[in-house]
Amino acid sequence: MGEVVRPVALVTGGRQGLGLGAAKGLVRRGFDVAIVDLPEAGPATDSVLQELRDLGATARYYQLDISEIERHQEIVDQVWEDFGRLDCLHNNAGIAARPLTDILELAPDAFDRAVDINLRGTFFLSQTVANRMVEDPDRFSDGIYRSIIIVTSIAAELVSPDRSQYNITKAGLSMLTKVLAYRLGPEGVAVHEIRPGFMQTAMTASAGSPEIEAAIADGRVPLARWGSPEDIGTAVGTLASGDLPYMTGQPIWIAGGLNVVKAT
Repeated sequence: MGEVVRPVALVTGGRQGLGLGAAKGLVRRGFDVAIVDLPEAGPATDSVLQELRDLGATARYYQLDISEIERHQEIVDQVWEDFGRLDCLHNNAGIAARPLTDILELAPDAFDRAVDINLRGTFFLSQTVANRMVEDPDRFSDGIYRSIIIVTSIAAELVSPDRSQYNITKAGLSMLTKVLAYRLGPEGVAVHEIRPGFMQTAMTASAGSPEIEAAIADGRVPLARWGSPEDIGTAVGTLASGDLPYMTGQPIWIAGGLNVVKAT
C-alpha cells in the first residue's frame, strides 16, 4: 500500500482568531498547514505551531505582510519546497475599519490601506497560488481536491456607512471569488467565499461588543449567539476537503441567519 498523501493548506492571518480557527479545522480534516502572518517567528508563533502539531499536523510558519506583493512568489515557492505540494489557499488575512469613520469623512490613506491589504494583497496572492496550482500536472489524477477559499464578511452585502472601506474591499473579494471560480473550474480548482457574521474574536470585539450583543438580543440573528472560530473552522474544513464537490463561486454565510431579513 502506498504512502497516504496529506493535503497542504496555506492560511493567511492564521496566528489567531478566525485564521487559527480555520487552521485547526483544516488539520482536523487531515491537512498539514503553512501559517502566514505579520510577526516575525518567535515564542508566540511557536506556540501556535505546537497547538497544530498536537492535533497531528505538520505545521510551519512564514512571516508575510500580504500587501507586500513582491514577496508572494517567494513565500509560495518556499511553501511548495517545504511541503512538496499546495492544495488549498485560505485567504483570511485582512484589517478592520479602525477608527470607525463616516463615509463622508473617510481619508484617502485609510481607504488605500484597506485596499492594499484586504483586496490587492488577497488578489495577487490568489493569483500567485492559482498559477502554481495550474502548473501541477497531478491535479486531475491524484484524487486531492484543490481550492482557494476567500473570507469576506457580511459587510460584502450589508451596509455600514462608518466602515465603507471595509464594505467595498469585501464586496470586491466577493467578485474575485466569482471570477476566479469561472477561470479555475476547468483547471480543477474550486473557489469558495465564506461570509462570517458576528464573530467573537479580539478584532470584532473592538468594533463594539455591546451593540452586537443588543442586535443578537433583539432577534437580528435567528441562531441567537455569537459565531466562533470553531464555526469557521468547520466550514473551511468542509469546503477544503471537497465535501461539496459540485459547488464553486458561491458565498456561504456563517452568520447564524443574520442575512435572513424579516418582511415586517
